[in-house]
Amino acid sequence: MSDHLFSPPPLAVSQLNALARQLLEQNLANVWVSGEISNLNHASSGHYYFSLKDQQAQVRCALFKSYADRLTTPLREGEHIELTGKITLYEARGEFQINVTQLRSSGMGTLFEAYERLKQQLAQEGLFDEARKQELPAHPQTIGIVTSTATAALRDVVATLNRRMSALNIIVYPTPVQGKSSHYQIAQAIATADARQEVDVLIVCRGGGSIEDLWAFNEEVVLRAIAECSIPVISGVGHETDVTLSDFAADVRAPTPTGAAEMVSPDAQAWRQYIASLHNVMHTALQRRYQDLSQRIDWYARQVKHPNERIATQRQQLRQQQQQLDYSMQNLLRQRTQYLQWQQAQLQAAAPSIKQWQQTLQQQQQLLQQAWQQQWQNQHQRLKRQQVLLEALSPQQVLERGFSVIKNRRGKVITSADDLKFGQHIDIVFHSSDAAAQVTRGSPQQGLFD
Repeated sequence: MSDHLFSPPPLAVSQLNALARQLLEQNLANVWVSGEISNLNHASSGHYYFSLKDQQAQVRCALFKSYADRLTTPLREGEHIELTGKITLYEARGEFQINVTQLRSSGMGTLFEAYERLKQQLAQEGLFDEARKQELPAHPQTIGIVTSTATAALRDVVATLNRRMSALNIIVYPTPVQGKSSHYQIAQAIATADARQEVDVLIVCRGGGSIEDLWAFNEEVVLRAIAECSIPVISGVGHETDVTLSDFAADVRAPTPTGAAEMVSPDAQAWRQYIASLHNVMHTALQRRYQDLSQRIDWYARQVKHPNERIATQRQQLRQQQQQLDYSMQNLLRQRTQYLQWQQAQLQAAAPSIKQWQQTLQQQQQLLQQAWQQQWQNQHQRLKRQQVLLEALSPQQVLERGFSVIKNRRGKVITSADDLKFGQHIDIVFHSSDAAAQVTRGSPQQGLFD
């Protein structure tokens, strides 16, 4: 009883199957399984249902039409294949099965070994590094396509480019994309596009197929041609689930050729919508700006008056100020006049009698004038006497009376014969002229400075 109370509630069958499906899908992903096809059933819907068996066990498989359409050859009873997909549980019947997404013939393991070996080698060389990858041009004018002219992939790419942006220029570099030596021709087409430099971006593409069909895009010569191309390269090889080494070497990988065309071409409709939205935004912004400026102009118009109004206002103000000035001046003049009259009355009341002082002043002026004239005459006579005395004592008067002045060569006056030396040169100054002479008598010694 107690065990029943504390035991967990039982699961419904649907819950059990759902739990089992989740466990299978989460823990058995990316697994490849090999075996022999048996009980093959190709339904009218296009789906394949079969069992994959070996000598000891079998598992149910389903290949739905979307993946079956990629097969190059139909499945055959008893064929040995390798497949991968979603390992799951068909809950309605509780049947363990594989929903197949990829398959290949048995023995393809050697190709995948070569695939992984080349991938690792080129990765170590840095061929797949993100740092060396170029960005796709934002607005390409000319699109280059490397593919076969006979493939549906080319038609899909061209149709997509024309639908999205019909003004784009398209240049096709035709090349086989499958078969013997096709990889050399693909590499040559890429090199040709790079040498011509006539496109903005290059699409390398082909439609879906088996791993053997796509193998040319896993060849080293193609990968190196893509990596060395100076034009941005986008890889659109196979379907979305197909992965080739060209996807790693290219600057951008597209899931399909159509996806590559969509990546490199701007959508004309989207651009029209974008331009229309920009137009609406600009129109709204301009309308708002117009409304703001209109309100501002109206405000300024209310603030700004006509020049005649301003002149009239200023004239009125000027007349008022002139009236105020006239009144102030008249009032000030009246006050000053009254004050001056009061000052005159006070001055007349305090003024002394100046008539007597005027008479005294006139007498003093007469006396001063007489004294000045007398003083001037006395000084003038004195000056005349001094002039006569000065003229009498003047050397020039002495020279006019026959006297002369003797000077040495330095201009010093000689007053005594003792100052003369024998042979000394002297100058004799007369009244009207000078004369030079030499002493012929006296001491023969000559002065130091003569």
